[in-house]
Amino acid sequence: MQIGMLYAAGAYILWGLFPIYFRAVQNFSPLEILLQRVAWALVFVLIVLALRRQWSWIGKVRRQPKVLAGFAASATLLSVNWYIYIWAVNNGHVVDASLGYFITPLVNVLLGLLLLHERMRPIQWAAVMLAAAGVAWLTWQAGHLPWIGLGLAFSFGSYGLLRKTAALGPLEGLSLETLLLFPLAFGCLAVMARHGQNTFLHAPAASKWLMAAAGPITAVPLLLFAAGARRIPMSTLGFLQYIAPSLQLLLGVWLYGEPFGGARLVGFAVIWSALAVYTLEGFRQVWSAKTAT
Repeated sequence: MQIGMLYAAGAYILWGLFPIYFRAVQNFSPLEILLQRVAWALVFVLIVLALRRQWSWIGKVRRQPKVLAGFAASATLLSVNWYIYIWAVNNGHVVDASLGYFITPLVNVLLGLLLLHERMRPIQWAAVMLAAAGVAWLTWQAGHLPWIGLGLAFSFGSYGLLRKTAALGPLEGLSLETLLLFPLAFGCLAVMARHGQNTFLHAPAASKWLMAAAGPITAVPLLLFAAGARRIPMSTLGFLQYIAPSLQLLLGVWLYGEPFGGARLVGFAVIWSALAVYTLEGFRQVWSAKTAT
């Protein structure tokens, strides 16, 4: 239990520190960062698979075209999520990005209702409606939808929905997703190089190594998360997941000086209240089940 919590907390802390890394490579365009991230993540996971001699899943994919189609869809959602996040961080919207991961659990509940026909308890309905009120308040104050937060929440929520029933584990799944994205990423990088827009080719050695670090930076938190998820209850995992957006919010406000106060703070406070209601309801359900047992 304790080592599982350390694994999961480590994963969320690393995810929470992502803005620091993406700001460090902001001399590359968000599109090139995305393309390079796909390429280096594939290199890293292939090395890990080779060290572990973990290749049996390839045969399963070849025999089941539906598995390949499902991961093609999840790879698309993952690339959309990565691009929105990278763009947001490098354009001064770290706080908006943190909003997306604060509301992701509630989006998961909503997607389960709409797509999996899961039943929502009254308190869950209250949490979702409270979060919707917070989003509506932020929309009214800003004059437009908080599209960064909503885009991240729905893309990652939909991605999680596909991976929930996936036939492959986290490492194999990420390997397949990056493998499917690699031809497009390589082709785009080649076109950019032809037009002199591939920054990586002319970057200093330090910048190249920093970009190559996108491989382990992408894969290591995922492996820690998978290790932690196998050892601790889902209720504990759900509580720990707020570490990442909390760290991102603190970085956005204190390190990068993004505005956060007044009406914006009110909207976040309403959404935090919704998360508190949702989390406490989850703990109540777990406690009731243990008591009944």
